[in-house]
Amino acid sequence: MSWVLLRGLTREARHWGDLPQQLAGQLPPLPDGSLRQVTTLDLPGNGEFFAIDSPPSVRAMTESARSALLVRGCKPPYGLVAMSLGGMVAADWAQRHPREIAALVLINTSMRPFSRATQRLRPHAWSALALLAARWANAAHAERVIHQLTCNNTVDREKDLAAWTQIRTSAPVSAGNAVRQLRAAAAFSAGADKPACPTLVLSSAADRLVHPVCSARLANAWQATHQQHPWAGHDLPHDDPAWVCRQIAAWAAGHPPLLYF
Repeated sequence: MSWVLLRGLTREARHWGDLPQQLAGQLPPLPDGSLRQVTTLDLPGNGEFFAIDSPPSVRAMTESARSALLVRGCKPPYGLVAMSLGGMVAADWAQRHPREIAALVLINTSMRPFSRATQRLRPHAWSALALLAARWANAAHAERVIHQLTCNNTVDREKDLAAWTQIRTSAPVSAGNAVRQLRAAAAFSAGADKPACPTLVLSSAADRLVHPVCSARLANAWQATHQQHPWAGHDLPHDDPAWVCRQIAAWAAGHPPLLYF
């Protein structure tokens, strides 16, 4: 089984930092002792796919992701580790194509019908997002606003901003794609049935963008394991990647069927 990492709104593979390498080193190894395959995948309109239009719906994003993995020669079953908008894609994927998904890890995501609009995007963030949209073409400004909204770990903030600005400059997400992704996220509603695969929900108690109750209600509805970080922001993989990897590895080790894929 390959583990596939999906990022969120307007973000891409490089925003994971070294988390993919950390995760590969901590997941239970294959029966022959080799490391699990951990791969990143960009959603259409972001990263390596920045030049194409983002689809208008989460469902269409799911189909694009499925096709992209098959083009790479990466065949199911997959374990999905997905954040925010990526979590919506992962949930849709697991519900509509259950045989392809063996494990599901959702990080700081939100979706109807489990949470309200004002919980999925906290009202005090609206003005900051409006200012971000007004100066979207200014890479340095945009990344600073995103960091302020999503990160509580500011130890390496200037280093982060330099790296993120370079990412944005090399693969700029258009304003149109940002709007399409936002609309798709707002419109998405999960199916009634919980995913058939084991599911882990990770959330941040101090998320200032998405209310942590969104993850709690999702986990409760799907009877999923839920672990909450005490101080991280919305970008939990940035703020404490070691914690994220430990939680996923411990959870995977507790589900023996995952060890045989």
